[in-house]
This record gives sequence, structure tokens and C-alpha cells, in this order.
Amino acid sequence: MTHMQQKTNAMRELDSAKIAYTAHEYDVSDGVLDAISVSSKLGASPDIVFKTLVTQAENNEIFVFVIPGKDELDLKVAAKAAGKKRLEMLAQKELLLKTGYIHGGCSPIGMKKKFVTFIDSSALKLPLIYVSAGRPGVNLSLEPKRLAGFIGAKFEQLVKC
Repeated sequence: MTHMQQKTNAMRELDSAKIAYTAHEYDVSDGVLDAISVSSKLGASPDIVFKTLVTQAENNEIFVFVIPGKDELDLKVAAKAAGKKRLEMLAQKELLLKTGYIHGGCSPIGMKKKFVTFIDSSALKLPLIYVSAGRPGVNLSLEPKRLAGFIGAKFEQLVKC
């Protein structure tokens, strides 16, 4: 790994909580930021590279879902987990305003506010998962249970089977 340019908010929060992680940089010059491409760039299985999706309920309440990058969020299942009738994906243009992160660099750690967060239960079978470090080109690998404990996330089956 090359020398990290600067720590992200997510890294600083994990450091101050003394939670172990490893930072992994990858090339973003091609503009391709989908999780499957990122897993290939990281040399990691698409099963362990997770993406962070931000949704909104009809009352504008925000919910965050962390799922394997190769999978699709089942919005009906996600709404049920969140105790809502319906959820929709947050508009990309609102992502920075609501979370402090941009598309392709949205981390479940260090958002502007603490949002109710769910991690797909498939993470429980894995020793480590990769999540965005808070900017495109950097991911963090860490233990899923440590991540969930730190951000107050619940594990749920969230993806379309």
C-alpha cells in the first residue's frame, strides 16, 4: 500500500475509538467506482466488499444500509427492517448535504449525524469486510462485529436472494 495522502473522518473516528482497521487505496482515475470494479481493484472477493446505501422514508428520516457490493438492496425488506412502510434511495444530489459524503465515497462511519444503520447479515460469516473510508479511492477492512458495535448497526438479511 502506498502512503495514505490524508486520513478520512472515518479513519480518525476509528483511531480515536482504538478500533483496528486496514486502509486500502485503489485507482479511481478511470472514474469506475461500482463495488464490483472496486473489489477487482482491491484484489478482494466481491463477497467481502460492501457498499453503503442511503435511503429516505416518507417523513425524510434517513436510514443507512451496508450490503455486499455485488448485491441489490431489497427496498421492501429494508423498509420492514427500518419499521417503515416504504423507503426510497436518497437522491445522489442530496448525499453530500445529508451525510457529508459523496457518491463513490460514502462510508457508514463518520457521517454528519448518527443514522439508523443496518448491515447485511452475510457479514456475520466473514472475518473482515471492506467499506468505503469516506472518499473514492480508499476502503477500510475491519471486523464486521466491531464495525456494527461502533456505529450502532443491526444485522439483517437485506439483499434480494
